[in-house]
Amino acid sequence: MKVTSTVAVFMLLMAIVAFPALAQSNCQPLAPSKTVSASNLKSGDTFHDCADCPEMVVIPPGSFEMGDLSGGGLERESPVHTVIISKPLAVGIFEISFAEWDLCVDAGGCSYRPDDLNWGRGKRAVGDVSWNDAKEYTVWLSCVTQANYRLPSEAEWEYIARAGTRTNYPWGEEIGSGNALCLHCGGSFPQATPVGQFKANKFGIFDTVGSVAEWVEDCLNNSYKGAPTDGSVWAEGNCYFRITRGGGWYGQAKFLTSSYRNYKTVDAREDIRGFRVVRDLAK
Repeated sequence: MKVTSTVAVFMLLMAIVAFPALAQSNCQPLAPSKTVSASNLKSGDTFHDCADCPEMVVIPPGSFEMGDLSGGGLERESPVHTVIISKPLAVGIFEISFAEWDLCVDAGGCSYRPDDLNWGRGKRAVGDVSWNDAKEYTVWLSCVTQANYRLPSEAEWEYIARAGTRTNYPWGEEIGSGNALCLHCGGSFPQATPVGQFKANKFGIFDTVGSVAEWVEDCLNNSYKGAPTDGSVWAEGNCYFRITRGGGWYGQAKFLTSSYRNYKTVDAREDIRGFRVVRDLAK
C-alpha cells in the first residue's frame, strides 16, 4: 500500500529539510500490512499501513456547514459557510497514542519524548506535544510507510467531527454525561485515559471532542471571512499560531463544541494538546 506520486515525494523531501530529526533517522520502511488493498478501499473500510501504524478509516466525500450553527459561539467561529470535501480521505480512528509516539522517538524520527504526568503511556492519547512536534511525527510516518500522512485541515477536522450532524456536539445539543472526557462531562476528576473509551461518532471515529485538543494544519485567522471552501488548508494569516480543535480532558463543556476554535504558538507544549493524522488516498 504505497502512495508514490511525484507530489508525495516532493513533500517528503521538503519535510526532511524542515525537520532535521528525520534526516538523522534511518527511516527504514516498515513492513506493510497485507490485510487490505489500497485500490479496493471504500467508505467505512479500516486499515493499517503496518502492524504498528495508526488504524485508519475511510470517510466519504461530502459537504457541510462549517462554523457556529447555534449562534452562541465566538466571533472566530463565524461566518457559517459551506465547505465541500470532494475526495474520500483516510482518518485516524483514534488520536495518536503515547505508544505510537514513542515508536517514532525510538526510531529517531521524533526528537522529543513528552511527559505523561505519571498516568502511564501505552494507549493513552499523547499530550504535551507542540504543532512542530506533531509535524515531525507525520513526516516520519510518511517516510516509513511511503504514504502521505499529515495533519488535517481545519475544515477536514470539523467535517470529521460533525460526521453529518448540525448539533453542538457530535451526539446532540447538550454535553450530557459519559459522552466524552472533559471537566464537565460527568464522572470523577478528569485525566487522560486510553483512547476509544467513549462512543464513536457516525464516521466511526473516537474522541473528536474531549480527551486532548487536536492540532490542525491551519494558520490563525480571527474569523472565517475569506476561508477556503474546498476543505484545503488556510495557509494565510498568522502562521506562528496554529489552530487546535476539540477541547480536551481539562476543558469546560463550552470548549468541546464541534465549532469551537482555539489556537497556540507552533512551539507550545501543553498536556491537554495532542493530534490525530489523516492520510491521502491514492488516485
